[in-house]
Amino acid sequence: MTLKVRFAPSPTGMLHVGNARMALVNYLYARNVGGTFLLRVDDTDQERSKPEYEQGIKDGLTWLGLSWDEEEHQSARMERYEDVFEDLKSKGLVYDCYETPEELDYMRKRLRSRGKPPIYDRSALELSDEAKEKLKSEGRQAHWRFKLPQDDIEWTDLVQGDKKFLAANLADPVIRRADGTFLYMMPSAIDDIDMDVTHVLRGEDHVSNTAVQIAMFKVMNDGKFPEFAHLPLLSGTEGEKLSKRIGSLSLAELKEDGLEAMAINSLLAHLGTSENVEATDDMDALVKSFDIASFGRGTPKFDSKELDRLNSKLLHDMDWATASARLDIEGADETFWEAVRPNLSRLKDTKDWADIVFGKVTPVIEDADFAKAAMAVLPEGTWDDTTWKTWTNAVKEATGAKGKGLFMPLRQALTGMNHGPELGVLLPLLGREKVEARLRGETA
Repeated sequence: MTLKVRFAPSPTGMLHVGNARMALVNYLYARNVGGTFLLRVDDTDQERSKPEYEQGIKDGLTWLGLSWDEEEHQSARMERYEDVFEDLKSKGLVYDCYETPEELDYMRKRLRSRGKPPIYDRSALELSDEAKEKLKSEGRQAHWRFKLPQDDIEWTDLVQGDKKFLAANLADPVIRRADGTFLYMMPSAIDDIDMDVTHVLRGEDHVSNTAVQIAMFKVMNDGKFPEFAHLPLLSGTEGEKLSKRIGSLSLAELKEDGLEAMAINSLLAHLGTSENVEATDDMDALVKSFDIASFGRGTPKFDSKELDRLNSKLLHDMDWATASARLDIEGADETFWEAVRPNLSRLKDTKDWADIVFGKVTPVIEDADFAKAAMAVLPEGTWDDTTWKTWTNAVKEATGAKGKGLFMPLRQALTGMNHGPELGVLLPLLGREKVEARLRGETA
């Protein structure tokens, strides 16, 4: 059977780096072995699921270069879930319960106070039909639980190794709410069976869910279930939990900030592995080098500084043919690009350089005599990356200025700003004519 993985986001918020990592890992695994990458939109929560979130997820995946082979929506499969539910009910594998949330919370607290795991006691199974009718007459509506077998659940995880859950420590999961809507567990297992998913790669926060779902797989799929791999969740540099509610870590905002998609891919593909994190603009290279066995069990840390480093490296290595296709800057050429790219941390920063080199700048001249003296010692001949040092040494000699008193007036005259791109790189790009005009105080 062909390997098939799925990325199954819920469209209830922005796509964040944690989810993007799982999408990337699934994509790389599928492409590495010639398998299938399924995008399954888990949109059973109709109240919180929004079309704009789904589109944002798809836009994020497309930006990262993660193309999917198949697409499914859980909201289109409700009839299928209903059929399976009725089948399970006919076999006595699901049962109706009538406790309120407050009563269930009290039960859990009482069990904890006795040092016992907060496991549902299956008291609803003891209810007679008459008792159920009485509860319904009080306005209570049934929620439904899946009846777990009394066998311990074991599997060999591709990342976590051998896993075992004792039946005594697992509670029968609620699979259907009182309002009739289905919770995550059962539809997900049904989909994995129907869609021939062979491998489920997800975060380690799903490990206990997997134990429950394996029980469901065994009942619904003749004892067969997919391979599982549970990756440690990303944390911040201080060990704090990442969340899709941290806006600065949403893909949309990372893109808006000017980060390269392949910088993100380069980082996320290697976080948690034994491999060095190196910047690459080649997705095929990430595919070929992918190995699920390289992922460890330690908590990987997402470091924005590391991401910045990778981003800068990609820009510094970017050739003019690639850059020119993405830049819309009149007058920019390969000479300009070769000069500025070693100084870029974001591609959009190129505009700051271009505005100074190709645009009209109104210089700030606070000391006309200083500017005149600086112009008088401008180096002759062709300007290159050594010209700035030669010139500033000459200006220092002629005026006695040094430090900020030397460099700030020159920056203000040449750029009209107090801060900006490196002047040593700018000077040859500006050329003598423009530099002299700005030193005279002319807009040029």
